[in-house]
Amino acid sequence: MAIKKVFVLGAGIMGTGIAHLCAQQGLDVVLVDIDEGILKRSIGNIEGILNKRVEKGRITADEAKGIVGKIKTSTDKKEAASCDFVIEAVTENIKLKQQLFAELDEIVPPQIILATNTTACSISEVASVTKDPSRVIGMHYFNPAVVMKLVEIMPGLATKKSVVDTTEEFVKSLGKEPVVTAKEGIAGIASRVLAGMLNEAVWVLEEGIGTAADIDKAMKMGSNLPMGPLALIDMIGIDTHLAKTRNLYEKLGDARYRPCYLLEKMMHAGYLGRKSGKGFYDYSQDPPVPTVLR
Repeated sequence: MAIKKVFVLGAGIMGTGIAHLCAQQGLDVVLVDIDEGILKRSIGNIEGILNKRVEKGRITADEAKGIVGKIKTSTDKKEAASCDFVIEAVTENIKLKQQLFAELDEIVPPQIILATNTTACSISEVASVTKDPSRVIGMHYFNPAVVMKLVEIMPGLATKKSVVDTTEEFVKSLGKEPVVTAKEGIAGIASRVLAGMLNEAVWVLEEGIGTAADIDKAMKMGSNLPMGPLALIDMIGIDTHLAKTRNLYEKLGDARYRPCYLLEKMMHAGYLGRKSGKGFYDYSQDPPVPTVLR
């Protein structure tokens, strides 16, 4: 069946980016979240990105308007019943994802694929609450979803090959490059390798070996990274990174993923990174300056 209409559950950073990407490729999108304010902010963010492209002459104002017009917002998960592909993009919380997949399983026709955009939750655990776990698959986009070329596809233990194949073709139709993992593994390939490096950068900061700026400078200039690890955590979100490392540590028992207490302190203080205006850097300054973290 041709995929013409996509259901995206969760209008945070990743859900917004996925909805934008699908609409930009000419697909109809239903973007759902529990709060109208979140949905309004999501559409506003997409409009802001598109307006900048219009200003630079990359697209016309009519094209920008057409992309936004492809996205319908709603607080009703039952909208998924009329869609050809479902992508969940809520926070990295296995209980929440299971609750949502149990609900979607009752709403979405049995032939429709249910995908989860997760970096740290088990696909098989998410799928276990559904009547047919063979239609559940991991489909991890990278931030920003519109720009980043990679989408990692991860089957659970029960995922059918036809579901993997359809998902891979769908990713290609979006202009992205898919990598299909050979088997399920917490955080897949890119995120698992990256998580170890990001976690170590936080420990180096906590131990006072270098400032945030020096750590990021060292990794950019010494490893040819486009962005320093602490700046990248700020972009991902302190809360999201902490949830991922906690889950990796719990599932693998590997000290490389033991989250630094500094992350927890920052989260409780509301220092969530770019989305809150302050994380390892203070984004109220131009250019951003390292935050004083005691």
